[in-house]
Amino acid sequence: MTSTQARHTRRAVLQAAVDAYARCRGADIDVDLFFRGDAEQHTTWQARRTEALRLCAGCPVRAACEELALRDGEGRADRDDMVRGGRTGAGLAAARTAQAVRLAAAVDADRDTEGRLLDRLTVELSVAATADTDRTVHGRRVPPAQVLEQQNTRVRALAAQIAQVRTARRARAGWGVAA
Repeated sequence: MTSTQARHTRRAVLQAAVDAYARCRGADIDVDLFFRGDAEQHTTWQARRTEALRLCAGCPVRAACEELALRDGEGRADRDDMVRGGRTGAGLAAARTAQAVRLAAAVDADRDTEGRLLDRLTVELSVAATADTDRTVHGRRVPPAQVLEQQNTRVRALAAQIAQVRTARRARAGWGVAA
């Protein structure tokens, strides 16, 4: 996955990629390698940090890991205490500052999975409701009443799904009764 692909990918997909393919998920790798200990000397940490950066450089999902770290707000400019996605904490902080607008939009998009679901269901409903009822199967015309019955069943099911999602969203937003 490239950095550009990671920037346009939703959190769930990024996380699934990291969980499945990250080099640091191996049984022989200690996750403490990526974090500086509280009383750890700078020279010791530098050696471990270099090793962590080397490991990240060869990771097939480095870009996904970096994007998750940026969206999660990891790393601080004033502390050298971690490595994630091939960047140090200070590097993550600098990238987050430089990409603040893009990251805010990505985080908002990650939050609105229901909005995307509603969009998809609405399109499906529109297509189902306006579908042609003239059908043939194996060269024989299907009676319009049978097609309409199937079409109406599908439209009712989609409308019910949309209503369920909207009701749940409205309840979470504090609306007692849908307008």
